[in-house]
Amino acid sequence: MSEKIFVAGHNGLVGSAIVRTLLGGGIREDQIVRRTRVELDLCSQAAVHHFFEQERPTQVYMAAAKVGGIYANNTYPADFIYDNLMVQANVIHAAHVNGVQKLMFLGSSCIYPRLAAQPMTEDALMTGTLEPTNEPYGIAKIAGIKLCESYNRQYGRDYRSVMPTNLYGPGDSYHPDNSHVIPALIRRFHEAKLSGAPEVAIWGTGTPRREFLYVDDMAAASVFVMQLPLEVYQSQTKPMQSHINVGYGSDVTIAEVAQAVAQAVGYSGAVTFDTSKPDGAPRKWMDSSKLNALGWTAKTSLSTGLAKAYEDFLRRGL
Repeated sequence: MSEKIFVAGHNGLVGSAIVRTLLGGGIREDQIVRRTRVELDLCSQAAVHHFFEQERPTQVYMAAAKVGGIYANNTYPADFIYDNLMVQANVIHAAHVNGVQKLMFLGSSCIYPRLAAQPMTEDALMTGTLEPTNEPYGIAKIAGIKLCESYNRQYGRDYRSVMPTNLYGPGDSYHPDNSHVIPALIRRFHEAKLSGAPEVAIWGTGTPRREFLYVDDMAAASVFVMQLPLEVYQSQTKPMQSHINVGYGSDVTIAEVAQAVAQAVGYSGAVTFDTSKPDGAPRKWMDSSKLNALGWTAKTSLSTGLAKAYEDFLRRGL
């Protein structure tokens, strides 16, 4: 049977990369179903059910989500938990009701406790308190994992979950307030370079450590996991711990990534730190040994990925 694949969130950072990966792997354009936010409101249960009834996809990549950095998560906590819970519940349930057997849910490293042992393993889930700045988002993503597991247990579906570390690359949001750390830094260093600003102040102390993964690597991992035979996937998972981490394999300090972005952008001024601003979690480093054992590892270095991300920023005229 020819697959018909719905990529929810196809215009986003991860969704667009998944589309690129699918097309590069032999899937035809006409096999990929896309809907913009204007065309399909994923927060509307009725609209989502009507879409699935009409289109009848055979696979779903659940890449649609409301995302943002510390500022956005702190400012719009109700939006983050409501929108993500609604979108996930609507898509996953409609997929089940309309006979979709295979679905991939994309989560986040925010699901793990703030002080989880490093690197964070899959069994750290729900063993401690989440990072307060993004708790609503993290709770929503945990619910998404459990939705998939519950449909698997009750109905025998094959709904899988992958948890990426911090992502960046083509298609990112460079909003001055609501973006994640790397796109926010790209915009700030680019603007500082153009204006000749002598320094750029970064939020926090610069000491927290983060792992960064180029988005096309994440997309490749998602398709790789989706295509694994069920028995192979289950060899690294459990019915009630079915998610798999996707990471780069090592982490850097915020200060180090700031210097790397400044170099990629060509900014030569000083980099300082505003310690009155929050740091977020002290460290977020994923243990990707389960995914590595299945045969996948990241390929794109931070320096190469940052150069490609900056090229994308310039090409889009942002």
